[in-house]
Amino acid sequence: MADEDKVASIDIHKKVLMVMVGSREGDAIRSPGELERRRFGTVTSELHRLSAWLRERGVKEAVMESTAGYWKPVWMALEPSMCLHLAQAFSNRAPKGRKNDFRDAERLRRRFLAGELILSFVPDPEQRAWRTLTRMKTRLARHRARLYSQVEDMLEEMRIKLCWVLSDLFAASGLGILQALAKGETDPKKLAALGDDRLKCTDEQLLDALTGNPQATHRKGWGCIWTSCSGSTRKGRSSGA
Repeated sequence: MADEDKVASIDIHKKVLMVMVGSREGDAIRSPGELERRRFGTVTSELHRLSAWLRERGVKEAVMESTAGYWKPVWMALEPSMCLHLAQAFSNRAPKGRKNDFRDAERLRRRFLAGELILSFVPDPEQRAWRTLTRMKTRLARHRARLYSQVEDMLEEMRIKLCWVLSDLFAASGLGILQALAKGETDPKKLAALGDDRLKCTDEQLLDALTGNPQATHRKGWGCIWTSCSGSTRKGRSSGA
């Protein structure tokens, strides 16, 4: 039995990995008890131990299940030393009954060898890095748009027409005024004083737009909105840099 014929299956959880190793040859008659089993953690040192353990046993191929995002560190740790396969979770669904993690790993391996799993495409490291960055920037942009809409809705409830005189509520003047509102300031003159001299509107237009009817419930709500607002704008600027 050649070492290069060995295949590993990894059942992945948040804190633990259940690993089974065995040969492709004669697997149809091999009992699960004859397969090598080992439990590992998911921290970096444990992933190094896992990689070394698999290399010592001559494993050149491994299959794992796409469990949330927990598979990604395992994939990156093993990628340089062996061929990896990522199975879609629903294709390795267990029958009803008591859960057994080593049994899950054995079933994953058996279905992989039988060609019963649906495998996902995993791009190379460089493409994954660009994909992660692009998706992160897209999510931040969508979050910023939702937050912008929430801020506009809150201002409308307060009868403050700030969006009429500012092209971007999350620019310097807008953020200054929003921060003051979050701290409880409601005096239109004090809020208007926070506007930048480069604003295209007149002082009277800005003062008129900031004259509203804020209630106590609005002031409480602004605390939560400002926390999200300041964090979102900082992340949006840094990601676009």
